[in-house]
Amino acid sequence: MTRKISSLLLLAIFLFFSGISIHAQITSHQVDSLVEVAMSKFNVAGASVAIVKDGKVVHSQGYGVKSMVTGEKVDNQTQFAIASNSKAFTTAALAMLVEEGKLHWTDKVADHLPEFKMYNDYVTQNFIILDLLTHRSGLGLGAGDLMIFPDGSDFTIHDIMTCFQYFEPQSAFRTKFDYDNLLYLVAGEIIARTSGMSWEEFIKTRIMNPLGMTHSSPSVAYMHDKSNLASPHNTVDGKLTALPTYQDMVNGAAGGIYSSADDLSKWMLVQLNHGKYGDSVDKQLFTEVGQNEMWKIQTSLDVSKNPRYNSHFSGYGLGWGLRDVQGKLLASHTGGLPGMLSITML
Repeated sequence: MTRKISSLLLLAIFLFFSGISIHAQITSHQVDSLVEVAMSKFNVAGASVAIVKDGKVVHSQGYGVKSMVTGEKVDNQTQFAIASNSKAFTTAALAMLVEEGKLHWTDKVADHLPEFKMYNDYVTQNFIILDLLTHRSGLGLGAGDLMIFPDGSDFTIHDIMTCFQYFEPQSAFRTKFDYDNLLYLVAGEIIARTSGMSWEEFIKTRIMNPLGMTHSSPSVAYMHDKSNLASPHNTVDGKLTALPTYQDMVNGAAGGIYSSADDLSKWMLVQLNHGKYGDSVDKQLFTEVGQNEMWKIQTSLDVSKNPRYNSHFSGYGLGWGLRDVQGKLLASHTGGLPGMLSITML
């Protein structure tokens, strides 16, 4: 049996359209054609795409089917797993708590979570909230992911917070980028203990509800109406096959959110408006100071040598990858769970 993980895509994109022209206009018909070509090439069951430009949603459309079993069509309110694009929601939640004076980015993690332990005493005592978010802990790529993927139902947040002491570091503390997920779960627990509500409740009540993200959920377990939920798909022995929905999350801070193209267009606009939202853009989710912290490089990465992008810097902020493309800042992130992929580009 062969498996190919491509299946369902959720693309929530603010395009500079650098591949065409930085000033070029692209029509909805052209977007439709591009998506249909990509779906055919990669054997994708369903996709959803949103594009915002100049403060407005210029395209929001579903393509294909939610499930090969039912044949129901995807629309712009169909919910997909956005996986690691959830990380930006976690950092935004922390930024809000920082602005409320309830914590600081440089707080020691152990001061908030006394049971938290890293692989040696020095790192434990000096590990700050920023270190949870910037993939520079010294642990190897994806350290401990098997505790939550593909089945993490046997582990608790206490297990997660105390497991790091048993991992061997692969690099010196704060010297190298190695992507991780478990430390974002720890960040989710800080949000819970600081706010007095679970990470899921905070994301729902403090971010999704104010933005009017009515077709989004912090996790599949919090989803009351699953009638417009896309199924993950894989290609198995050459046939596109629906998979069970993944839901075994300790908390969703690293990758638990489900959302729609329509709702993610609202999320993109609040990012591009420096935390402001509403019909008159007069309400504030987080401040420009908070966003500047999230969109500041915390961990440097190698710069792309592709002349098409003309890039001069690259790095990771707080839940966002950051680089320059043709003289413009690009903030982006990808996400993936079995049978689901997502990408956000701003």
